[in-house]
Amino acid sequence: MSNAAKNQGPTVAPAINFIRNIVDADLASGKYAARQWSGQPGPAAQQLTGSTDPAKIRTRFPPEPNGYLHFGHAKSICLNFGLARDYGGHCHLRFDDTNPEKEEQEYVDSIIDSVKWLGFSWEGDGETNLYYASNYFDWMVQFAEYLLASGHAYVDSQSADEMRTARGTLTEAGKNSPFRERSIADNLDLFKRMQAGEFADGAHIVRAKIDMAAPNINLRDPAIYRIRHATHHNTGDRWCVYPMYTFAHPIEDALENVTHSICTLEFADQRPFYDWLLERLAEGGLLQRPLPQQIEFSRLNLTYVVLSKRKLIQLVEEKHVAGWDDPRLPTLVGARRRGYTPEGFRLFAERVGVSKSDSLIEYTLLEDAMREVMNESAERRVAVLDPLKLIIDNYPAGQSEECVVHNHPFKPEMGTRIMPFSGELWIEREDFMEEPSKGYRRLFPGNMARLRHGYVVKCLGCDKDASGRVIAVHCDYLPETKSGTPGSDSIKVKGNLHWVSVAHGYEAEVRLYDRLFSCPAPGSRREGDAEGVERDFLEDINPNSVAVIRAWLEPALREAKAEERFQFERHGYFVADRIDSKEGSPVFNRTVTLKDSWGNKA
Repeated sequence: MSNAAKNQGPTVAPAINFIRNIVDADLASGKYAARQWSGQPGPAAQQLTGSTDPAKIRTRFPPEPNGYLHFGHAKSICLNFGLARDYGGHCHLRFDDTNPEKEEQEYVDSIIDSVKWLGFSWEGDGETNLYYASNYFDWMVQFAEYLLASGHAYVDSQSADEMRTARGTLTEAGKNSPFRERSIADNLDLFKRMQAGEFADGAHIVRAKIDMAAPNINLRDPAIYRIRHATHHNTGDRWCVYPMYTFAHPIEDALENVTHSICTLEFADQRPFYDWLLERLAEGGLLQRPLPQQIEFSRLNLTYVVLSKRKLIQLVEEKHVAGWDDPRLPTLVGARRRGYTPEGFRLFAERVGVSKSDSLIEYTLLEDAMREVMNESAERRVAVLDPLKLIIDNYPAGQSEECVVHNHPFKPEMGTRIMPFSGELWIEREDFMEEPSKGYRRLFPGNMARLRHGYVVKCLGCDKDASGRVIAVHCDYLPETKSGTPGSDSIKVKGNLHWVSVAHGYEAEVRLYDRLFSCPAPGSRREGDAEGVERDFLEDINPNSVAVIRAWLEPALREAKAEERFQFERHGYFVADRIDSKEGSPVFNRTVTLKDSWGNKA
């Protein structure tokens, strides 16, 4: 196992699943034990100059750099890098950048950052397995020329509409192209001229020659190379022909010695072409055997979110959210800004596991994983989100004292901090009721409650403004009841309040984030909707998905660094915003509440 791999796993034992069963069987049979590795991706002639591949397996995470990664990608990252880690292998980060019109360096940089943030590395044992499909274009052209020369491909000059019509349907066979029997010489000549830029986009296309009557439509002479006069983010204007994804993807896997090519279920129908293509190229001695195998699993489907790239783009471009890193979006940059943890994502991925059947995962499972991680790691702090002044009438004027408070109630090794106490405090407005409801245990006239880490106080009454709104609560404190002193338990009370000293605390911006959608399946049909009519998913946006407030915080929070996480006692887990926080003036985002607050909303 690589040194990098040793430092990147989730803290729970990996669950047995059908993919691990396949890997176990392959390792037991020695299926990939003899394959060779030159140290870099390449065709058979190059790989056969190397020694036995030191990686027992090779997996890959192959995003197209045309957008930001989302929660579904996190599951795939954890799966592929986790398998490589657990089986003494390597996982490659490969940019599937075969479409020059949609890909940008901005997305490349963001993807690299997100994979690192999740705790994974493509480096180890002297290898740096960061690759770009576009760096394989020379080989891909050679392979396309081999298919043309061996009669397994041809150049088609039909229009896109003509090809679409001739393709047939699920119940009707397709029709051969009138150009299907072009001579090998003509096909090779046309492909050379396509590369030279002689033709406009769409004038010709290279297609594999398989079977236009195949029951699987993906085998009806699929396109493998098209003309695109566009500047590529990596290769510039070097090429004006580009491979189709279904052609490039299996070749990339084979060039990189990938053993287990794991993808989502929608690619299952493409697997026959994946296998057909690699077999033809291996027959020609261009690729090393044994060939990679494609394995499909179900994609992540979560309640209360949309993971469709089209819908995410719509949310951003129409400004329903504040950008790709809006903490309400299911993007990894948004999750990071919200305060979600890499450990929480790894724990979540391990718990939901992998299967071959689609299912809808409750968003609460993700939130619970985040809570579990932060409950262990987050220091506690006090914040008053809806402040009401508490005046201790018998506390000496101008006096203050220090209360020693543990940073974590169950982890003394995390140390202590000082909370200043004074005669005027901020408490939560909900902690006082002039006329208490049944069972209310906090402050009301005549009742006593404990100020956490401080004293027991007895409520005397309140002040109101002209509208009758309570603006201050008055009480007396019992000097002999300070927490941690011998007399602290001399009086038993049921109410326990948190507080911030008016003289020592400070006011700060706090953003209370909630779920972006109020419906578990945004855009789904509701009772009474007409059959076949798709609802606009934007109708399900939660109008209360964020509230920006001014809260009073204990003084220790002034020193919070960007991305530092805390549990605000009673309120949930919060993070210092990584963009808007300034030194000495952090802005806090609510990551998740202490408990699931949606159980009664659905």
